[in-house]
Amino acid sequence: MCRRRHRPRRRHRDPGHGRRQTHGGSHRQVPGGPETNVNLSIALEQPDKKLALFGAGDRHLRMLREALGVQLVARDEELQLSGDRDQVGKAAAVLHQMQRKLRHQDWLSVEDVGNAIRDAAADQRQRSADEIDVYARGRSIRPKTEGQKRYVHAMLSHDLTLCVGPAGTGKTYLAVAVAASLLKSGQAKRIILARPAVEAGERLGFLPGDLQAKVNPYLRPLFDALHDMMDFEQVKRFMVNDIIEVIPLAFMRGRTLNQCVIILDEAQNTTPGQMLMFLTRLGQESRMIVTGDPSQVDLPEGSASGLIDAMRRLKGIRGIAIVALDRGDIVRHRLVQNIVNAYERSCGASPPADNP
Repeated sequence: MCRRRHRPRRRHRDPGHGRRQTHGGSHRQVPGGPETNVNLSIALEQPDKKLALFGAGDRHLRMLREALGVQLVARDEELQLSGDRDQVGKAAAVLHQMQRKLRHQDWLSVEDVGNAIRDAAADQRQRSADEIDVYARGRSIRPKTEGQKRYVHAMLSHDLTLCVGPAGTGKTYLAVAVAASLLKSGQAKRIILARPAVEAGERLGFLPGDLQAKVNPYLRPLFDALHDMMDFEQVKRFMVNDIIEVIPLAFMRGRTLNQCVIILDEAQNTTPGQMLMFLTRLGQESRMIVTGDPSQVDLPEGSASGLIDAMRRLKGIRGIAIVALDRGDIVRHRLVQNIVNAYERSCGASPPADNP
């Protein structure tokens, strides 16, 4: 009787880069969570330069861990990475850049490592600006115009972004898409969506019915955008767990919001006082996005718009982006742009109500 001989499996190495990637069984979805964890192994090209790569006391590895939130473990002639898929990808790109530098020099400075981390983050932001990864299975959101690409890039690279433009330019839709993408990647823990209930004078307590009945008419456009990014049950689950909040602007007083993406829609209908209240809700590791159309102010006659006031006051402050979209960025039905043009040509007429 012949017995089959078992040959030991050979470890496959990439001849170009000398690294081994571990994929089998490493991708797993965390139930109910916004992250997807992966494991990745990278071979050390020059084991004799391990100290230069890792830094004194593993300082360079600590920089990577603190900047990107990944775990790094050295085993023999490999470095094992684990964590969120996108962050692990960034860390791998940084390590490859560091190893390339060590081909031509014997040491790495802290500045070299910091520059490599910044380069990887910039590359990721550029890729994200072209395609926004949301929860909907098999779906990504793509900016369709150059103006929209600038807007998405601004949201990804600034703590506060103010965006103005006419109806149909995607101001709110793209803001919600970026928020969903940041939640999915673990860069944000919560999403807060707010609108001023200007038709009720923000006095929702005097309206009949429970809270949900009161706010639904004002917040429906935000729910519509959310349901394009994730299924109904996921939206419901996130709202029950306070991962997503959709609230009137008046309900934000007295709060400080950390590790959130905070979106204020229809901001042209805020007063300067309301806008200041909203902007000062920004907490640690949060991003804030403010959208509106200054041509559609529904405030009482003589009242100043908080959006217009904020754009004037905040212009030129580092960390704040102000983006203006125009008719060329309208991506709704082909007639929408013609309708907007017709209203703009009519003296004293206002365009249709915004619902980006």
